[in-house]
Amino acid sequence: MSGTYHAYRPGAVDGAGLRIAIVDSGIAPGHPHVGSVEGGVSLVGENRDDTSDRLGHGTAVAAAVREKLPAATLVPIRVLDAQLATSARILAEAITWAVNDGARLINLSLGTTNAVHMPLFESALALARERGALVVSASGDGLVCWYPGSLPGVVGVTADADCPRFAIAVRQGALGPGLAASPWPRPIPGVVTERNLSGVSFAVANATGLLGRLLATRPDLQDAAAVLHAIQGASTDGPPFIREDARSG
Repeated sequence: MSGTYHAYRPGAVDGAGLRIAIVDSGIAPGHPHVGSVEGGVSLVGENRDDTSDRLGHGTAVAAAVREKLPAATLVPIRVLDAQLATSARILAEAITWAVNDGARLINLSLGTTNAVHMPLFESALALARERGALVVSASGDGLVCWYPGSLPGVVGVTADADCPRFAIAVRQGALGPGLAASPWPRPIPGVVTERNLSGVSFAVANATGLLGRLLATRPDLQDAAAVLHAIQGASTDGPPFIREDARSG
């Protein structure tokens, strides 16, 4: 089924004063696409202060966020070590740690497809809602639901290659509204786009960066439903984009 989505292109702001937790493989501090980062925590390994990135994934995610919010405070929460795998328990712990650390946005570019783990996220998400922290996470691919991204109160994101990198769009799915965003990370000079990393992880990161721009001008938005409603009602500065193979879900 084809679909037309009206993209929201928030104006540029620097994101000063906005605290964003990056739940991933850590961040390489001082990377030219990232710059300085705040002290975070490692929930894997023996050293809780070791948030260095051994995989590069978290640094690429942070770079996509930093591109849109150059003055925001990025806080690494390392949940991945030597491979792109972790546990639902650790993800729930990461959300709780980020909320208690004062994060306004929690970028969670990963999740689980196993519904049995849903109860693990409930208390963490309840705390996030209570404190006005927005969890931004992958919601699925149209066929499979991912958790916590498809749970109520989370800003769920799906990847759409037709969506511009500096735009997000609300799309309706089987579980309700969510965001569509570009799956392409920040470009690397000298590397053609097709050879760069891509995927829903970076759709989440692009969405987080653009949501940060929205929150900078709308601090009154305190939950996922209000954010999606605001985006749907926002005027756009460009034409809608069309995805020919859009699916519900």
